[in-house]
This record gives sequence, structure tokens and C-alpha cells, in this order.
Amino acid sequence: MTPARAVRPTPGPGGSRAPVLAARCPPRSPRASSPPGLGRLRSIHIVALGNEGDAFHQDSRPSGLIRAYLGRSPLVSGDESSLLLSASGAAARPVFTEYQASAFGNVKLVVHDCPVWDIFDSDWYTSRNLIGGADIIVIKYNVNDKFSFHEVKDNYIPVIKRALNSVPVIIAAVGTRQNEELPCTCPLCTSDRGSCVSTTEGIQLAKELGATYLELHSLDDFYIGKYFGGVLEYFMIQALNQKTSEKMKRRKMSNSFHGIRPPQLEQPEKMPVLKAEASHYNADLNNLLFCCQCVDVVFYSPDLKEVAEAHKIVLCAVSHVFMLLFSVKSPADIQDSSIIQTTQDLFTINRDPAFPGASQESPGNPPLRVIVKDAFFCSCLSDILRFIYSGAFQWEELEDDIRKKLKDSGDVSNVIEKVKCILKTPGKFNCLRNCKTYQARKPLWFYNTSLKFFLNKPMLADVVFEIQGTTVPAHRAILVARCEVMAAMFNGNYMEAKSVLIPVYGVSKETFLSFLEYLYTDSCCPAGIFQAMCLLICAEMYQVSRLQHICELFIITQLQSMPSRELASMNLDIVDLLKKAKFHHSDCLSTWLLHFIATNYLIFSQKPEFQDLSVEERSFVEKHRWPSTVYLKQLAEYRKYIHSRKCRCLVM
Repeated sequence: MTPARAVRPTPGPGGSRAPVLAARCPPRSPRASSPPGLGRLRSIHIVALGNEGDAFHQDSRPSGLIRAYLGRSPLVSGDESSLLLSASGAAARPVFTEYQASAFGNVKLVVHDCPVWDIFDSDWYTSRNLIGGADIIVIKYNVNDKFSFHEVKDNYIPVIKRALNSVPVIIAAVGTRQNEELPCTCPLCTSDRGSCVSTTEGIQLAKELGATYLELHSLDDFYIGKYFGGVLEYFMIQALNQKTSEKMKRRKMSNSFHGIRPPQLEQPEKMPVLKAEASHYNADLNNLLFCCQCVDVVFYSPDLKEVAEAHKIVLCAVSHVFMLLFSVKSPADIQDSSIIQTTQDLFTINRDPAFPGASQESPGNPPLRVIVKDAFFCSCLSDILRFIYSGAFQWEELEDDIRKKLKDSGDVSNVIEKVKCILKTPGKFNCLRNCKTYQARKPLWFYNTSLKFFLNKPMLADVVFEIQGTTVPAHRAILVARCEVMAAMFNGNYMEAKSVLIPVYGVSKETFLSFLEYLYTDSCCPAGIFQAMCLLICAEMYQVSRLQHICELFIITQLQSMPSRELASMNLDIVDLLKKAKFHHSDCLSTWLLHFIATNYLIFSQKPEFQDLSVEERSFVEKHRWPSTVYLKQLAEYRKYIHSRKCRCLVM
């Protein structure tokens, strides 16, 4: 049931009063076109109750709100009236006036207009059936007949409320209140409490019925056609839409067969979820500082005491100062005087054979000796290196560590500024001026000079892999930090620990370069499913589990994104992919591939490699196949039934 709507009269053009709908009033119905979906003849039943008076026509011709609307509305045509007498037949005048017309061109409109309320007392059965079968109810009264209004409100409105069944109701207050030039627009005003029915009383009645309240000051073209007609036509369209919806539901129910029903296709089983392994890239590089493996640079204090050990590749990955110090770049490449000056002021390289402790160094490839000139910087060097190896972004921790060693705040600021100069990007202002803004950012090698800069380049390389007749330079420190197999190979009693040239078998150069790219950058992007499978095999060979998970996710994502037509025409042997995944201990991928084959059973069962499945795998696929054998059998029976009845199939 629609909520109550209120209308307030306001002066219109030429002194007439034009109604103003409240904000929740139904929108104006289109008068130039029919409602959608009126393909067949349907009917709308309107019941109008009440007497709006006869103050607007002094002659003897019939008049009234309903007849005026039917005669003037451009959407209604062909109206004719007949009389329905009460059951007793003793009434001197007709109880109901029935109007039959056509609305919207092809919709039958039946209106029962009852000006006398006595029908509810004399023939309750007829009145109840009319109200129960109504699509729209219109209650009308004259604003100058307050006695009749209260009689109806007290005696008959409760009866109507019990008979209503979610039917829209329109309450029309007809007429201009006597001895009142301009009705008050305040709903709380009591200025019209005399012999007239006030606006407040009409609105209250509308709220009780959940109705739409209208005030019609005259039965002219404006009030009848555009105002009352617009609201009535809106509810007519709503009634037609509701009937259409109910008819479609009944049609769907009636179209179901009484014989064999179409089989229901169940949903395929959910594919196994593969969880990605968290990255430990930062922890690997940070642990490299403490394990003291593959050290190639040693820092000394001004008095030639050993302070810390480090790795050139990591230092150069975050700082152009160390690139310049270790001759990775020249001053002409840097072209930044502040970086060049910082390098000269902080560090110097000692190559003197008579250096204390030089005789104990490894004769093959001794670490480079670097002397730190600044004593304060040197005292904090271990904390600075830990800061760099952790990603060069934990500034607050670095400041706290430096303050513990340097009591003077000026010395602390001086050391911090030197660290900023070390991490500066050439040609730019010091973007690290506000350290706290970098606290939540990623490690510096993700957005500065990345380790990828040294991938497959001879700069600082201390090992060379020989693959398919070509060589690939690399850096032991990164390999040891990121791969446990490499760490054991370079630090154990193996030939590779003392050899510079190391042959690699069973892997192509492209696959091995992708493997190294992951070790250096913690990311990789295979060219396709075949390349991802080769990279997965390489990762299993060197026991890099996270790279295996990345390759598995890539293969799964690629297969899931393929449409059925592409799956049917692709040359990739899915069964061979399954066997490789099992052989190389990729349990997650092999389980997923079995489910994938079962879910796309109709495609893969037609391929010749389907016969290569083992007995166990074949049994799993047959058990979890989609669509199931039961469904296909039911579908075949249903098709046979449809063809035998020469009916149209509702499924296919």
C-alpha cells in the first residue's frame, strides 16, 4: 500500500488555485505513449466511492469527477454507461454507475462509481466483492460537506480498511472552501475548522489508508486532465506492470512439463586454492651481513683497526658513492660534485702490501681494504651497514643507534647528513631530507639503483656460469644470500667453491637468466606456460620454493583465463604438464591440474594424450568429471522425450 501524499493549493495563473504535489507524489505519467508491454488486451478495474457534490454544474446534465475524467482524458476512448441496481431493487436511484472504456488504446477500463455509501449497509456482499476486485480505489468528497465526511470517516473507512489488499487509494477533496479567499497552507492551522473539511483532516485520512491525497478546486481541464488524471494514470500503469509480472510467473509455472523434467546441471567442484609464499627478500640480504660469506670489502678505522666487513654488490646497489669508490662508475658518469666530494672526504682505498694483516688474507682474491676517514662516521659504521642491508629505509632506528654512540647532537646530525649524501641520487636535491617520510616506504633498492642493474653484467662479478656454449656473469654474495643450494655449493668442499667458471646442465640460458632475475629482484615474468614450467623445474633443482609457487600461480592463472575454444585448440599437452609437476614435487600444481582436467572433461577427453593418464589419475578424473555421467544420461533421456513429443526443448 502506498504511503500518504499531501497536496497544498497555491494560486495559479489568473487567480485560480493550482495544486502542488508533495515530494513523494508519484511522477507524472506519459500521456503521449502507452505503457510498455501492452501487447494483448487487459483490463483495469477502478472503484470510485463517495459524492463530490454538484456545485460546479447548475444544469441537469450528469457531472462528476469520474465522468469528467473519462470524457476529457486523451488516453480514454469509447465510454458508455449502464446501471447496476442494488440487490434489493428498491432504490429510487442507481447505486453504482458502471463505465466501460479503452485506455492506452487496447486496455479495457471498467469503472464503478458509487456516490451512495448505503451500499455497505444494504448489500455488503456486492460492495466487498467490488472493493476486493479493484485495482485502484478513489474516495471523493466535497470539502464543504463536513457532516458527510465525518460520517464516512467514522462508519465506512474502517470497513474499507479491512477489505483493502495492497490496492492503491486516491483521496480527492473536491471544491473550494466557502468564505475563504486563500486556504491556509499550514497543516496545523485551524482557521478552516467551521463547516468545511480542512486540509489537515484530509491528510490524516490519507495517512490512515496509506493513500495519495489530492485537492481539486474545480473540475476543469487542469485539475481533471493533468492533475487527477496524471496520478490515476500512474497507478494504472503500476497495476498493468504488476499484472504482467504475475502473468509471467504463472506462464513459467504452466510451461513446466508434467512428464520428464529437464535435468539440473550441478556446479563443478571448487578448484584447490594455492596460497602464495611470503617474500623473504629483505631478510635474505640482511642475513648476508651477519653470515660473513663471500666478503669482498673490509672497512678500517683511521688507526687501521678492522671495523666491519661487507659486499660491494649490495653497497653499490643503494649508493652511487660506493659505485664511484669501487670504480663501477667514473666521475664523468656520476656528474654530481656532492657525491664525488662525499666519496673523497669519507673513504680511501689501501692497496699497500705491507698493510697490517695483509699476509693473513686469501692470496687468490683478497678483500678490498677501505679506510674510513671520519672517526664519528667510522664509530657508527656497523649500524649504518645494518641500515643499508635492511633496505635503507628504517631511519628512526638508525638515528636511535647513532645517538647511543654519539652523545653530542651536532655529531649525530653530521653523521646522518653523511648517510643521506651516500644514498643521494645524482643530479637531484637531497630527497632524503625528511627521514620520517621514508619510514613506511619500501627498501631503497626497489626505487633507486636496483640489483637488476648488475644482472648478467661483468661489473663486480666473481663467478661465471657456462650454459649452452655461452657465459653468464653473476655475484656470489647474491647467490649465497638468496639460494641455500648455491650457499652450500660455494662454501662447502665442492669444486665450485674454488672455481670461477661453473658449467650448468639441463637448463636453457633463457630459463637460467629468469632464475637469476628472481634471485636479484625477487620477481620474474615468464613468457608463457612452457617457460614457467621450465623455470619451475630450475627452481626445484636449486630448492627455491617461493619461485616454485610463483611459477605455479602463473601457470594456473594462464590456464584459467583461457576460453573453452582455446583450450580445445591449443597444442599444450596438459597431461605432460601434469606428469612434470608430479615428477618435480609440485604437489599443489599437480592436484590443481587433475581438477582442471576433470572440470573440462569434455574437452580433454577428446585429446589423444588423455590416454596417457595413469589408472589412479584416470579414476580421479572420472570421479570428479564435469558434467557428470549421470547428468549426461538424464540429458539424453530428456532430449529423446522432447523429440518424441515434437516439442521445443527448454534446455538446449
